[in-house]
Amino acid sequence: MQKTAIVCVTNDLTTDQRVHKTCLTLQKCGYQTIEVGRMLPQSLPLERPYSVHRFKLWFRKGPQFYAEYNIRLFFYLLFSKVDLIFANDLDTLPAAFLAAKIRRKRLIYDTHEYFTETPELVNRPRTKKIWEKIENFIFPKLTDIITVNQSIANLYESKYHKKIYVCRNIPLDFTPTRLKTREELGLPLDKHILILQGTGINVQRGAEEAVLTMQYLEDCVLLIIGSGDIIPELQKMIDQYQLQEKIIIKPKMLFQELRQYTMNSDLGLAIDKDTNLNYHYSLPNKLFDYIHAEIPILSSGLPEIKQIIDQYDIGYYIQNHHPKHIAEVIQNIFNNPQRYALVKQNTAKAKAELNWEKEEQILIELINKTF
Repeated sequence: MQKTAIVCVTNDLTTDQRVHKTCLTLQKCGYQTIEVGRMLPQSLPLERPYSVHRFKLWFRKGPQFYAEYNIRLFFYLLFSKVDLIFANDLDTLPAAFLAAKIRRKRLIYDTHEYFTETPELVNRPRTKKIWEKIENFIFPKLTDIITVNQSIANLYESKYHKKIYVCRNIPLDFTPTRLKTREELGLPLDKHILILQGTGINVQRGAEEAVLTMQYLEDCVLLIIGSGDIIPELQKMIDQYQLQEKIIIKPKMLFQELRQYTMNSDLGLAIDKDTNLNYHYSLPNKLFDYIHAEIPILSSGLPEIKQIIDQYDIGYYIQNHHPKHIAEVIQNIFNNPQRYALVKQNTAKAKAELNWEKEEQILIELINKTF
């Protein structure tokens, strides 16, 4: 009889490409796969080659949300047919760990970031302490753990003395059968397009400075696509500085649609700030999305990002987050078309080497691990 894997996340499943790829890999390894998340009023419909289950919850954020979600998830796991539970991030781990323990099922834990050092927790010491206690209790008891880059793996290995597998969040190879024109996408034809994308456009990710930078650029348009806690503030800043003609904000969208916009852009922004351990060692999804769209990258030079940019020579750096400085760097990029053409050409080489088909072999090894 075919084995069943249940993959757990707290988001609405729509744009989480890492978890989608995990589900596809589990299918490749012979598992019937069910992806479990939550349903939000703005959630987009899903068409997936595996089963999905989204909880409709009373609470949307805060401790009530995490408590409700984990209670619902625990009982779902307790009474569902399952052979492997795949927990994504610390906020799904309590329910997944307890259900796996009671039912004596295998548990794989995928930590997408250094969870207890995110800015949302660093600035809330009481909440941080609660999550730290949860992690400190469960993590030493785990046997199968995976994360998104070697720097974060090193932190966990040093703290818990556990082997951590590393599988970077490289996208599936996808090129639209027909690339839409800028005109079809409502984008200007006579401007350089800067893009900042992601489902975590939050505070300290450089979005505020990117908006302010547009005061000093006349031949560029900033395209922001995605979701995050800073989006409402960005809208206010656009109105305050009268930048409506220079900045376009679009909500999160399906991966295939997003790729159309990314491929029509000229420069991908990854200017996250070095304000906490999680950001310092981050390797954001958008970096690989830009590479696969074959557009150069402008970065703040965080270690994991810099390693890839330098290895393939696919981008540029800012030295600080002052908007005038960022504008000068961007202007210099487009004032040197020969250098830009070379960097853009190099992204194609990076894309050929950095693909999910190669990267998922680490995940397959972990899934198929025998004891």
